[in-house]
Amino acid sequence: MTKTLISSDKQEITIGFEAPFCVIGERINPTGRKLLAAEMAAGDYSRVIADAVAQVEAGATMLDVNAGIPMADEPAILAESIKLVQDVVDVPLAIDSSIVAALEAGLSVYKGKPLVNSVTGEEERLEVVLPLVKKYGAAVVAISNDETGISEDPNVRYEVAKMIVERAEDYGIPREDVIVDPLIMPVGAINMAGRSALDLIIRLRNELKVNTTCGASNISFGLPNRHGMNAAFLSMAAGAGMTSAIMNPLHSEEMTGIMGANVMNGNDPECRNWIKRFREPVAAGSGGRERRQTRRSRSA
Repeated sequence: MTKTLISSDKQEITIGFEAPFCVIGERINPTGRKLLAAEMAAGDYSRVIADAVAQVEAGATMLDVNAGIPMADEPAILAESIKLVQDVVDVPLAIDSSIVAALEAGLSVYKGKPLVNSVTGEEERLEVVLPLVKKYGAAVVAISNDETGISEDPNVRYEVAKMIVERAEDYGIPREDVIVDPLIMPVGAINMAGRSALDLIIRLRNELKVNTTCGASNISFGLPNRHGMNAAFLSMAAGAGMTSAIMNPLHSEEMTGIMGANVMNGNDPECRNWIKRFREPVAAGSGGRERRQTRRSRSA
């Protein structure tokens, strides 16, 4: 099955149907975070570094780095952020920007094989982003919208994804280096958005044979108990074939859903990670007596 290899200068990961679900930490993003935006614009990257370390400690497989700050020098800030983050964590990064100059600035300083976030099906975007991806030997997130916008019809989104994959191949980018974002709609606004998303993920896996990702929290927008809804969606999406998601690894409910999905998909051998995370510790000084007593009581 399709395997996408992403690397830093210290670590290589595999995104694929037979690999554990890839958690792409989303927190290094100033959008909606006024304090972080102000600090980054002023050249203070202490919170960027702290967020990077905290997300990896919480279980992130890789990190997304975004520096989209209005009226700031985004290429310079993104490049500096990437250099600093690579100094403090081993995991690979996704370079996230809608500005091509910022993407190139980030790619030029990156050590390893990154993930570019992102390209859409818009002709203008395809013509500038795909050559960059090829030039730097990166992988790329392909978002399933084009000049007509985001269609509510999953069949239309599939065709846009197919077109992007084919265009990438024209540039010499193999389909294993294209990770499709099928665009997850809020289920609170579109009641069948969840079912449509799962059906589309299945098609992308079985017919287009590509890895997939998404902004996981989109599914729960506007609903109460968003973490519970996100966790339910992530576990079902992983079962349908989704192989990664851009999300906050500091939220334990979502991470539990993913860990459970890894078990159910056979990607946590002998349930080792699940047991390590959730096994109750043996009481200090017990010497295992509780377990021996339990066995004796069962045999009595």
